[in-house]
Amino acid sequence: MDKIRIGVIGCGNISDIYLTNLRELESLEVVAVADLNHEKAVEKANKYGIDLVLGVDELLDDDAIDLVLNLTIPAAHAEISLRVIEAGKHVYSEKPLAITLEDGRKVLAKAEEKGLLVGSAPDTFLGGGLQTCKKLIQDGAIGEPIAATAFMMGHGPESWHPDPEFFYRAGAGPMFDMGPYYLSVLINLIGPVQRLTGSTRVTSPERTITSEPKYGQKIKVETPTHVAGILDFENGAIGTLITSFDVWGSKTHFIEIYGTKGSLSVPDPNTFGGQVLLRKPGEVEWSEIAITHGSIDNSRGIGVIDMVDALKNRRPHRANGELAYHILETMHGIHESSIKGEHYRMTSTCRQPEALPSEITK
Repeated sequence: MDKIRIGVIGCGNISDIYLTNLRELESLEVVAVADLNHEKAVEKANKYGIDLVLGVDELLDDDAIDLVLNLTIPAAHAEISLRVIEAGKHVYSEKPLAITLEDGRKVLAKAEEKGLLVGSAPDTFLGGGLQTCKKLIQDGAIGEPIAATAFMMGHGPESWHPDPEFFYRAGAGPMFDMGPYYLSVLINLIGPVQRLTGSTRVTSPERTITSEPKYGQKIKVETPTHVAGILDFENGAIGTLITSFDVWGSKTHFIEIYGTKGSLSVPDPNTFGGQVLLRKPGEVEWSEIAITHGSIDNSRGIGVIDMVDALKNRRPHRANGELAYHILETMHGIHESSIKGEHYRMTSTCRQPEALPSEITK
């Protein structure tokens, strides 16, 4: 198979790292960009040496494009992905897969109908740090995983983000913004979730922007800003997940996995490298474990590379739509459990992604 030709829809800030990492690869070529803001698309095309700047409709109609990288805002993910699939192209979307479960199901159903692949960020779980953790668990370093903790504790983006309003709208908040990173790692290392319980709250109904250029403007909070969940995994392990925009400071670690023969301290799931620590029975100190895989720098796009390799070799890809939908349902389930005051039983499951061999790491 020749190079997979990629078109990019959405030329915001996140597009830079994708376009940087997807250049000069033997397996694929970014051939076109599109954005509602035509000037942004022109800027990215000039910066990264991309020949075609198209309108969205033109890009979708271009038969020379095999796969579309959907980097639009979250509210547009499902709409654009459905249009891409309808146009007969594979799609890889930024997270989340969709805002609603209904839209997520539509994307997967349409792709199955058309015989096309769906991929979705985050792909940080394919990075060297987290793949090292996966190898340790598979090699039995901590025995059988029995529990996990995961914490994303901060005080929201309004102090640094230039346009932070969307973080507090329905379908956003700390869980939908950062939850995919943490859940993709937990599912990758432990497996799918079968049941969960959640509690949520809105601490402040209004936030004040302290970043430029909107300093002093008020934000109406439309979604919970502190979200806590207990996750019952299919293999019997129990996870505790908290995501918060209400915490001024915390010493909790990002993710820890506890097994029958040891404990594993996992790097920041929003990065590709990081420190891996292991503590075995009888030891009083944690031991740092050498990273066993590549892709330890900002390697966003490795999920796309793996998807292209899967297309060429007719195998499942790792950052796939099934995983993305399971993550989406888990996030919705935590919120729904809190609203109803009862356990939420998952309707979806997914394959635990295969370990990434070194020849695919970047």
